[in-house]
Amino acid sequence: MNYSQFLNMIPEATLVLALIIVFCADFALHRSERKGFVLGVLTGALLICQMVSCLLAEPATAFGGLYVTTPIVSVMKAILTAGSFIVIVMAQEWLKTTRYQGEFYLLVISTLLGMYMMMSSGSFLMFFLGLEMASVPLSCLVAFDKKKKESAEAAAKYILVATFSSGVMLFGISFVYAATGTLYFDDVARQLIATPLAIMGMVFFFSGLGFKISLVPFHFWTADTYQGAPTPVTGYLSVVSKGAAALTLAVILMKVFTFMTDYWQPMLYIVIVLSITIANLFAIRQKELKRFMAFSSISQAGYIMLAVIGNSAAGIAALTFYVLVYVVANMSVFTVISAVEQNGGSTQMSAYNGLYQTNPKLSLLMTIALFSLAGIPPFAGMFSKFFVFMAGVGGHEQAPFWPYFVVFIALVNTVVSLYYYLLIVKAMYITKEEHPLPTFRNAKSVNLSLAICTLGILLCGVCSCVYEWISSAATM
Repeated sequence: MNYSQFLNMIPEATLVLALIIVFCADFALHRSERKGFVLGVLTGALLICQMVSCLLAEPATAFGGLYVTTPIVSVMKAILTAGSFIVIVMAQEWLKTTRYQGEFYLLVISTLLGMYMMMSSGSFLMFFLGLEMASVPLSCLVAFDKKKKESAEAAAKYILVATFSSGVMLFGISFVYAATGTLYFDDVARQLIATPLAIMGMVFFFSGLGFKISLVPFHFWTADTYQGAPTPVTGYLSVVSKGAAALTLAVILMKVFTFMTDYWQPMLYIVIVLSITIANLFAIRQKELKRFMAFSSISQAGYIMLAVIGNSAAGIAALTFYVLVYVVANMSVFTVISAVEQNGGSTQMSAYNGLYQTNPKLSLLMTIALFSLAGIPPFAGMFSKFFVFMAGVGGHEQAPFWPYFVVFIALVNTVVSLYYYLLIVKAMYITKEEHPLPTFRNAKSVNLSLAICTLGILLCGVCSCVYEWISSAATM
């Protein structure tokens, strides 16, 4: 065996090294009173180094094509690593309430490693192994708060759905293997034709991964799991795992099932319309913020997949940029939710009534994040939605009606989403409350997380070089 091939897997190798360092530090600091702080700083520093290693990684293959990395995959790895760093920062206050700080950091890094492997897979076998490497530690994170039955219930639902979806996906992969005799993406793409067996394999595969992305009608686990999981874990689940799964699905549909576009595009039309519309309607009814954000994330997943129907490099670039903007905006919202929860509030929307009276800065940052999620200019969310809309209607010269119809439905739903995001703004600024949440001072970690996220929202909205950099990586 040629072990030098591991040198082609620099991002994964450095992440494994980070995992070992944190694991050893956890043992070495077993009795230290500053254990949580030291481990947090160490993990944060390692993730920053990891982002650099991802951005410096060259396109490479290893192990006969099982592992394949491209510039756009490296960019997505860096984005998801940045999202993990924000989660580590925002979770510092919450981690003070638990004895298992080291385990939290190890599980986050382990999940990120699985997502790396999933995105860099060149075979259905490597893809499935990476997916499970990410899903198992993620279920442990959902169940991290052992003293709350809601957390255990959320983890049970997540594990059951993840197991079922993995079975469905594996069933589809077996159909693809039966139709082609291979699991390598390049070989499958060359040999696959639209036989009934291949079509069923594609449908089952898409259904299994639809559970991971929370697309309708595979979304039923999302609200309960988001509500029961600890708030930092909910934020991590909503952005990092969704981004990795969305990019992987887009690449497989465009690369592996490229000669079956006439079959998977109509399927995407239906799923996108259902995801955006149903999630928006259910979000309006929510009074609990984590359930509210769960349906928001289902809707956002529909917008993310809108970039795929164009079947082009511009769609991959739009998807990646959308995930970047979604990471900073959504993590900003969850940082505020966590801060309010840690300072005597609750996750009910009523807890935000009159928040502007006592905590105006926090309310302002929450408003900026919500406006970005809604797509209001000049914030970054407006540009991310514009790019996915443009990607959605591109490359359809022969049959333009349905892509334009789907984008039109998405535009209408953008107005609906603005309404329910403004419900929170209304609660903070307009709703009168005799006894609003008292004024409190944020922890330094919370301020750092909010500063990173808000700066990201503003810079991605005004700096065109960010999208140009992503677009250039997608075309390489």
